[in-house]
Amino acid sequence: MTLAVGTKAPQFSLPGTDGRNITLDNFKGRKVVLYFYPKDDTTGCTKEAQDFQALRKNFASAGTEIIGVSPDGLKSHDKFRTKYGLEFDLASDEEKTMLQAYGVWVEKSMYGRKYMGVERTTVLIDHEGKIVRVWNKVKVPGHAEEVLAAAKAL
Repeated sequence: MTLAVGTKAPQFSLPGTDGRNITLDNFKGRKVVLYFYPKDDTTGCTKEAQDFQALRKNFASAGTEIIGVSPDGLKSHDKFRTKYGLEFDLASDEEKTMLQAYGVWVEKSMYGRKYMGVERTTVLIDHEGKIVRVWNKVKVPGHAEEVLAAAKAL
């Protein structure tokens, strides 16, 4: 499935860090950045999380919540958050239902071996729950700044 700008973001309900259930409805009236990443505590994913963390207060000033989503379990997420001082929510989608609904659980290939995994993607959702921007196949350097600029422009 490909996400279309201007459409309602798919609803979800996932276990999150701090023992909370995270749903899109929790953020009604606020903008939301959903960033999908492959795995906790790997080089690219750590850098991306640190970049969003560094700009967290700027996102908050722009009325925008940040939620990281991966198929890792809550235990892994908690260690990741603690190790890097992350102050935004991480949602666990071990069943991959949300990852599939957002079209980011895809076939990948490395050294000729095919496997299923998360395509690094970011989705910006407006205060009405509509998708306003999608970044596919994200390259980490400068990405968080680009997302912040888009959030501020809303």
